[in-house]
Formats: sequence, structure tokens, C-alpha cells
Amino acid sequence: MRRKIYTRELILQAAYEVMERDGFSGFTARSVADQLGVSTQPIYLEFKNMQDLKKSLIEKVYQDLEEQVFSVEHTDDKIVDMCLNYIDFAKKNPSIFMALFLDERGGGKFMYDISFDHFKRTAKSTKKYEHLSDRNLKALHIGVWVTITGMTTLMSAHIMQTSRQEVIETIQQTIDSILTSHSELAN
Repeated sequence: MRRKIYTRELILQAAYEVMERDGFSGFTARSVADQLGVSTQPIYLEFKNMQDLKKSLIEKVYQDLEEQVFSVEHTDDKIVDMCLNYIDFAKKNPSIFMALFLDERGGGKFMYDISFDHFKRTAKSTKKYEHLSDRNLKALHIGVWVTITGMTTLMSAHIMQTSRQEVIETIQQTIDSILTSHSELAN
């Protein structure tokens, strides 16, 4: 009888399914192994520990988000587009959004850090933002992150209902306000 090989990719897929279903509160070696229908041994043969599996999963998910979600264009401003794509992702995938961006056991700080790196690369590749210092990019990222995470949370809870145009205007006002206040501080 042939033994089935549980590859890194299969384990990551099972881990994704567990995260999607249970968030990171139910993210254990046993829950991932149960999803695969195996013991925990294949997990520990491929990953040093559960933290290594979680980090690998988050990196893979974020890479997929960068390629398939955050790169979609809606406007002529790549930062506004990133924000819209973040909101769209959260609305379409609320449990994954919660696990990655809001659950303290989940992506949290790590997601923030890798999203800042992506934000910075995107901004630096755009004429409108290429001149900004790292300090101003950090301030811009924090400002839009807080704004869109708040909007996304309120929209997902059906507390706030806004049109697409109102969302774009709010994001643009946030960007303009931050850039204006930081240019005034520099003078």
C-alpha cells in the first residue's frame, strides 16, 4: 500500500481552511491535522512549530492578496485603490479579514508590518507619492490604515452604509489631510 505524502502546500491549504473557519482561536496542530485527516506528525516534519506554520500561512495569504486583490485598479491613485481593495476583501471574506487583521492571535502586527512594506513600495512607484520621506509614508500608512479599518469594521457590522464614491472621498480626504499636516510640520 502506498503512503500519501503531505506536502507543505497541502498543510498550508488545510491551515488556511482552519483559519477561515475558526480564525486563529482554533488554530492548533490538532485542528490542522484533523482538517487533513492525519496525525500532527506531517505538520512538524514540514514546520518547526505552530508559529512557523502560522507565519508561513500569513506570508502566503498576503502574497496572494498582493497579487490578486491589492493590485486591482479602480481609480488613478494606487493608494486609494489599495484601500478600496482592502475594504472589498474584508466584505467578501469577513472571517479571513478578522483572523488576519483584527485577531490578536492572528496576523496583527505581522500583517501591519508586511502591509506597510507593500504600501511603501506602491507609494514609491507612484509619481504622486514618490517624493515622500519614510516618516511621511509611515504617517500616511497609519492614517489610512486606521481610517479604512474603522470604515471596514463599521461597514461589515452594517452600522455604516456608504456609497463607493463616499468611501473614495473619505480615503482621499484622509490622504490629503495627512499630507497637508506633514508638509506643514516640515516647513
